[in-house]
Parts: sequence; C-alpha cells; structure tokens
Amino acid sequence: MPLKVSDIGEKGLIKRILKKTNKNLINSSFFDNLSFKSLNDDAALINFGDNYLVATSDMLFKSTHFPDEMTPHQIGKKLITVNVSDLAAMGAKAIGIIVSIGLPKDMLLDDFDSLMDGITEGCLNYNMTLIGGDTNESSELTLCGTCLGIVNKKDVLMKDGAKPGDVVAITGPLGLAAAGFQVLFNNLDIDFKVKEKLLKYALDPEAKSEEGILLAETSAITSATDITDGLASEIGEIVDASSYGIGISIYEEMIPMENEVLEVAQKTGKEPLDFILYYGEDFELLLTIQKDEFKRINDKVPIFKIGKVTSSGKIIIVNKDGTQSVLKPQGYEHLTK
Repeated sequence: MPLKVSDIGEKGLIKRILKKTNKNLINSSFFDNLSFKSLNDDAALINFGDNYLVATSDMLFKSTHFPDEMTPHQIGKKLITVNVSDLAAMGAKAIGIIVSIGLPKDMLLDDFDSLMDGITEGCLNYNMTLIGGDTNESSELTLCGTCLGIVNKKDVLMKDGAKPGDVVAITGPLGLAAAGFQVLFNNLDIDFKVKEKLLKYALDPEAKSEEGILLAETSAITSATDITDGLASEIGEIVDASSYGIGISIYEEMIPMENEVLEVAQKTGKEPLDFILYYGEDFELLLTIQKDEFKRINDKVPIFKIGKVTSSGKIIIVNKDGTQSVLKPQGYEHLTK
C-alpha cells in the first residue's frame, strides 16, 4: 500500500524535504553567494555582512495546536513564542515577524481583535515588530508566522557541534506544560495555585530569548536547540546533526522534576518522566557545552546539567537505580492520522 504523509510524521517529512533541497539546490552558485546555512537547524542563516540574518517559519492550526480552552489572545501570543523560540535556539535577537492568517468566515470580530492583541503583545514582550502579513478565508483558524532575527556570525548557535566529553544541559525544568495540558484534558481537582502555574506553562508559554542570546555570547556552547517536541526527540536531533558520531547519556536523577509534575502524574496514573521525555511544549533550550566551561556558563545563565556527550552512538538514560535504557528519539508529532 502506498505510504501517506501521516505514516512518516512531521520529522520524517522534514527529512525528505531536506534531502531534496540538499540534492537540488545547495551546490548552486546562488546559494554559494548568499551563504545559506543550517537547513537542518531551527532557523535558516543568510549572509548579512558580519552577521547572519536568521529566518524561521511556523504554521499552526486550531484543530491540532490549540485546545478549546485556549483564548484567541493566548493563541496570538503563542504564534510569536514558537517563532522566537527557534531564533533563541540560534542565539539570535528577534527583530520582526510577518503573519499570515486563515480566518473562518464565522469568526467573531471580537475574537479576531483579541487574536491580534495577543500577537502585538507577544511582539512587545520580545522587543520586536509586526512588519507585515496577509489574511484569507479558511475552514479553520490557521496561523503562519515568518520571523526574522539577527546574530553575529561568531556567536551563532547550531545543532551540529556536539563532541564527546561535552556537558548536556537545559535552561529550566521540563514537563510543566505537559502536566498543564493533563490538568485541562482530565479536569483534575488540584490546588488553585498549582493549577494556575501549570496552565501558565501550557497556555501562555515563553521563549528563552534572553537566555539564548546570552549563551551565544559565551562562545562555549557547542550545540543547541529548543525543546518543543520532548527531550528525547530533541536529543535525537543533536545526535543526528553532529559530525562526530556521538551518543548522549542523560541521568534521571539529574533532570529537574517539579513537584507539580509529580502530582499530576500520580493523579493521572502516568509516568512523570514521560512528561519530560516525550510530551514537549516546554520551550526551554537544550545545550551541549564544553566541559571546562560549564561553571562559567552557569554563573552567567542558570542552567541544569543533565548528562554528557559520549562516543557510543546511542541515546542512553541512566535510571535512578543505576540501570540503563536506550531511548528512542521520539516525541510529540503535530501531524496525526
């Protein structure tokens, strides 16, 4: 039976696109002159004097990206967040975004105004500008943002530089957004303050823009990406991108686990570690760092050491009891059957 796009998922489709792009375009003189780089990264880099112009694009659909409980204002802000997060993973400062919107014809004008308020508030949060876009009629609310940023060439962060011996680190606790969505989907009876905190992570996330810029300026980050599809999936991206044949080992006891995540996992009968490894939507940064530079980096930007880069070629998790398991680099897929 012929394969459908849903059979290989979002990341599989991206790999097919990159294979065709690399084969047909990269060797052209046009690409050489503009020095396009990082087609495997979170954003594209275009030669811009001493800097790179950084460009990324994300498309979001109401049916697959936003729960019913999410307000139009929160939806607008999240469009900005997902784009800025890609720039943060490259160490770039966001400067502007172009937004194209597919609008259902029965959408209330008040909801449209709230959506745009969320977009403009998101822009203000990251000191950037809405610089253009388009609107059209659509069967469901559809948002596409193309975000531009800038980074000095010597500071840019990419996925492909991790080497054996590097430290693996993250910029903050994971799994809180996943726990927040579980609260929504299961209507859990939990403390109001706990619920409020978790729903903030799930419905109103923030990109680590300042952290990405500061980390890039240290010149000690060997690779980076943002964590949107789960830690295991993003670790797989770092491993696949490296030209050194690396593996990565992470340690369960070193991964920060918030009490709120443990509480929700207990109430839903799920494994709390799964929230961290496979659910995504965290928008923290995953980093590999030169071992001798970890303390200096941690003094500048608070980060959590969770493992190390190895030469095993495998992704390993060392459990709290000392046993080891091989992790498959799977995570949240936006494309569903």
